[in-house]
Amino acid sequence: MIRLTNITKEYPGFKLDVSLEIKPGTICGLIGKNGAGKSTTIKTILGLIHPTSGNVQVLGKDPLKFSSKDKEKIGACMSDSGFSTQLYIKDIIVILKNMYSDFNEAKFISECNKQNLPLNKPIEGFSTGMSAKLRVLCALCHNSKLLILDEPTAGLDVMARNDVLDMLRNYMLEDEERTMLISSHISTDLEGLCDEIVMIEDGHIVLREDTDVLLGQYGLLKISEEDYEKIDKSYVIRAQKRPYGFDCLTNEKQFYLENYPAITVENTNLDSIIMLMLGHEREVS
Repeated sequence: MIRLTNITKEYPGFKLDVSLEIKPGTICGLIGKNGAGKSTTIKTILGLIHPTSGNVQVLGKDPLKFSSKDKEKIGACMSDSGFSTQLYIKDIIVILKNMYSDFNEAKFISECNKQNLPLNKPIEGFSTGMSAKLRVLCALCHNSKLLILDEPTAGLDVMARNDVLDMLRNYMLEDEERTMLISSHISTDLEGLCDEIVMIEDGHIVLREDTDVLLGQYGLLKISEEDYEKIDKSYVIRAQKRPYGFDCLTNEKQFYLENYPAITVENTNLDSIIMLMLGHEREVS
């Protein structure tokens, strides 16, 4: 569905250099600090920016060569985009009908009503949550095969976030070939939604793993400096110095549970993995 091969994009003080493949039917979560390269990667996939080098294939084609029909197969929701706040949803319906041949007006109106989005109120009167739901619904309204969502739940309260995530889950369940790439700073959103996680740092992919593996096989070792020097570090990915010794991220926690029973081995979540992967690490030796 998406294949990036040796893609580079250079700006003053920053260079993106990634290769990535996302297969049909997959929900992929893209995480990283601000400025890590998430939005640049997404805009490259959408054909909004030209890579300096490399090859981009989306739905089997270079997005820079997409026809209007090709573009209709993609639903995009960008954090920095949206309709004029002076418009009403009834105005947006007219726009969407002209943009997408497969726009489902009845379903769109039904979903707006379900999410309590008023058809006869200007968008400028919408709450942050209502505006976010509208952006997502616009991406879902035309039977797109590929969803690209950049921070769709940013700034939302728990209830609004759950509503947005439920919309996305339900949409993906309707067709097993649908594919999604979603970026978010809210790790719990990705844990419960994504099949795999891709972590990007300073323009490079530093981790790619199935979500089930991250939450099941990965672990956090909390050990003294003396124990750190003694243990087999074959399965230690990152280590951070702490006042008591070291926190170590491993992708084989069972190995340490079985071979080092005196060491504290904790289960991980995405937050703890992010902190260790993107913090100040020590070279494992």
